[in-house]
Amino acid sequence: MEKIQMTTPLVELDGDEMTRVLWRKIKAELIEPYVDLRTEYYDLGLLEREATKDQVTVDAARAIARYGVGVKCATITPNAQRVEEYHLSRMWKSPNGTLRALLDGTVFRTPIVVKNIHPVVRTWKAPITIARHAYGDIYKAAEYRVPGEGKAELVFTDKSGRETFRETIYDFECPGVLQGTYNKDTSICSFAHACFQYALNLKQDLWFSAKDTISKQYDHRFKDIFAELYEQEYKARFEAAGIRYKYMLIDSAVAGLMQCQGGILWACKNYDGDVMSDMVATAFGSLAMMTSVLVSPDGTMEFEASHGTVTRHYYKYLKGEKTSTNPIATIFAWSGGLKRRGELDGLPELVQFGQVLEDASLETLKDGVMTKDLLGLVEPGFQARGVDSEEFLDEIAKRLADKLA
Repeated sequence: MEKIQMTTPLVELDGDEMTRVLWRKIKAELIEPYVDLRTEYYDLGLLEREATKDQVTVDAARAIARYGVGVKCATITPNAQRVEEYHLSRMWKSPNGTLRALLDGTVFRTPIVVKNIHPVVRTWKAPITIARHAYGDIYKAAEYRVPGEGKAELVFTDKSGRETFRETIYDFECPGVLQGTYNKDTSICSFAHACFQYALNLKQDLWFSAKDTISKQYDHRFKDIFAELYEQEYKARFEAAGIRYKYMLIDSAVAGLMQCQGGILWACKNYDGDVMSDMVATAFGSLAMMTSVLVSPDGTMEFEASHGTVTRHYYKYLKGEKTSTNPIATIFAWSGGLKRRGELDGLPELVQFGQVLEDASLETLKDGVMTKDLLGLVEPGFQARGVDSEEFLDEIAKRLADKLA
């Protein structure tokens, strides 16, 4: 077939380790034979972030804002061990955190459901989407290792230099740790708008959960902003769509989640969303079976896999060993980016190609050909065959070619 022509580039953010290897294979085998792929490329691999003092991440975020669509490979967020391993000058911040802050985005994560792999929670019949507030909290916290006895205080000084608040956090009688987190009304409002709009698009109920009974200022502010915006702008639209919004304490939301049928959008603060999205993905099957899209208030979108760089498989790969790394979420990052690019540019053939790529990937799983991480999750009696990553991509490529013929 003649290659599909793109009119506008999308922003390509390369990554690290095993996902970087799969990234190139997916492009070469599943996309470039059919699409005249146009991208503005940024290498977010850890060594390039070190070489540019992380400026490459900032440049990539600006490019996504400029073009409206980005596709990102998984990247390493270094800890102390990684600093030593990669000989880094410092422990660089999470690239995802930087992108989210600069794009003012909300992260929506949804499991990829396959009929022959049922969720471990028996009541779940439909996917559960997690909306994660992608700003502030512990990801931008100020921290201090308290060396010994002393007083820790929370102080606020207004723009004029006048101290307007001071409260003792704790009188330390021994060494400890200290952390200060923050958030902004503007970011919380953007998060709430994104969640209400996404729920309307999905036509699904929206839950928002926090712990305002304990956090009477921080979490309560989230609760109030959601309630105000719902009453002022979204209540009538929700009622017309036959869906509802409700606030729940996060412990009640977790309990309710285990008994619901799914098909809901669950909005969480930054840290809560980070943890709960992994729980939901694993309960539906695998971290490698979850889509992740960062949505900005202006409609800018950045697509990525929700899992990490699969370090253990990468070390095996470097030894020349075959690995059975699941590429589904990375494929869906590419397909999501291509579909969005096609929507914005009025290219229905590009949108269709992205959908066919997803269909071919899921059809491969339905036919019982899958990476080994999924073998233990298939329904009893279903015949499945575990293959390595290369064979799995080959099987997808065959089905993709058949569908496009």
